[in-house]
Amino acid sequence: MRDGQKIAIIGAAFAVVVSAIGVGAYTVLGGDRDPDRSALTASGSEAEPAPEPPTAAEVLAATEEFLTAWSAGDIELAAGLTDAPEEAEEALAGFAEDAAVTELELEPALAGEEPEGASVPFSVSARVSFEGLEGELGYESELTVVRDEDNGDPLVAWEPAVLHPQLDEGHRVETGPSGSAPPVTALDRTGQPLDTEAFPSLAGIVAVLGERYGERAGSTPEIETRIVDEEGERTEQLLLLAEATAGQVPTTIDPVIQRAAEDAVAGKKKASLVAVQPSTGAVQAVANSPADGTDIALQGSYAPGSTWKIVTAGMLIENGLAASGQPHPCPKFFDHGGWEFQNLNEFEIENGTFAQSFAASCNTAFISQAPELADDQLGKYAANAFGVGLDWSAGVPTMDGTVPTQENAQMAAALIGQGAVRANPLVMASVSATVKAGVFRQPYLVPLSFDGRAPAQAAGPSPEAAQQLRQMMNITATGGTAAEAMAGLGGDIGAKTGSAEVMDQDKPNAWFTAYRNDLAVAALVPASGHGGKIAGPLVAGVLRVAP
Repeated sequence: MRDGQKIAIIGAAFAVVVSAIGVGAYTVLGGDRDPDRSALTASGSEAEPAPEPPTAAEVLAATEEFLTAWSAGDIELAAGLTDAPEEAEEALAGFAEDAAVTELELEPALAGEEPEGASVPFSVSARVSFEGLEGELGYESELTVVRDEDNGDPLVAWEPAVLHPQLDEGHRVETGPSGSAPPVTALDRTGQPLDTEAFPSLAGIVAVLGERYGERAGSTPEIETRIVDEEGERTEQLLLLAEATAGQVPTTIDPVIQRAAEDAVAGKKKASLVAVQPSTGAVQAVANSPADGTDIALQGSYAPGSTWKIVTAGMLIENGLAASGQPHPCPKFFDHGGWEFQNLNEFEIENGTFAQSFAASCNTAFISQAPELADDQLGKYAANAFGVGLDWSAGVPTMDGTVPTQENAQMAAALIGQGAVRANPLVMASVSATVKAGVFRQPYLVPLSFDGRAPAQAAGPSPEAAQQLRQMMNITATGGTAAEAMAGLGGDIGAKTGSAEVMDQDKPNAWFTAYRNDLAVAALVPASGHGGKIAGPLVAGVLRVAP
């Protein structure tokens, strides 16, 4: 085409636009209106009549052509028969590939009748094949025929619901393993299945075991055809190709001890308890109330209060700052770092021993040694002797204690389990178990041999410190602050109470940790009162079933 012709066409078009503006201006200015112009639009052109709806014959023809192409697998042709070819082609191809549809039968549901309007219901019968599994997926859907805006040809109006009536925009159909963790059967230490209805505190732990060990245990998830949303989350299961199968995961839970632990916390608004076997480190019971709440027993982070004095006492003994039978100060008050520390009800012990201060839970007996200690000394000792703050490989998620380095008054507060020291019943049960055994054995709930995990290693307390700690914990259990709760328990026993003060909390968090023979137990009852009176009976109730 010549350049002059192009210019002429553009010029003519421009003239039409100008003419249109002139008409519009004349009307706005209120000039005479020609009644013959009533069919003009604002642009000056005559309004186009609305397209006629597709005839019944066109609806049937368009429907048949589309369904035939789709069922034959000619995705490109089928998509081209819609008013959104690109979107339709992507969706139809995804239905075949993502949903693993290998055979497809589509049948209009009119049974020889003419459609009412432009919509046609149809049935879908699809064979789904996935990794040797097969299933039949059947449902009813519907399509609507409209005219092409450009040429008037009848086309299928594309929308996700054509594929499946429950599909929304951005959703798709897919086949594969369920997104849920495969189930496992958790076994107790005797090899019997753990009943989470009988032991509700273990339900969350068993779910975690499925997520962590399902594949290793031989579990398989459900295989399903489902509708998923934009994030890939299932909104509807359409077809179940295979049920999930549960593998077996061994645990160290002792059903007798677990039963006692569940009974101990039952009815408490909030309480947590853990039992550990000192000779092995095996976790034999975990209980929380409420059972479906946060797992405070294994993952809680609370100031342990005076139960922490077991760790501090070991450090003082090993550094020559205290000895069980030696004289040790327990004044009413002691100042350090600008704070005045005191004992409960401002008691004091005159001319007493360190064992007496320990058994009476004298705060100042420990705070008085703060000037002799380095800021990081407590944290290093807790990790080296009791494994606190190391990365434990228990087989389930745990919070393994924290002892951050602090200074001045906060460092002193940490000596009595306040400040920034944090623990939970698992940590404090392990502390008692370490004293009883004389060595640190990392607690575990899934046997280390199941997946070859390496336990955390710590040197443990010195033999002399361990012996003195056992002596002091025994005195506390038989004649100190823990005596009331431990009354009537025979065998080799030791205990320590704790009441951790919390700002803006009316009552302290009650703590109690103890051992009897080859079982160590710790309990926490938040915002409840004195550890010996509130948490002590929970621990003692579990210790009574110790072999």
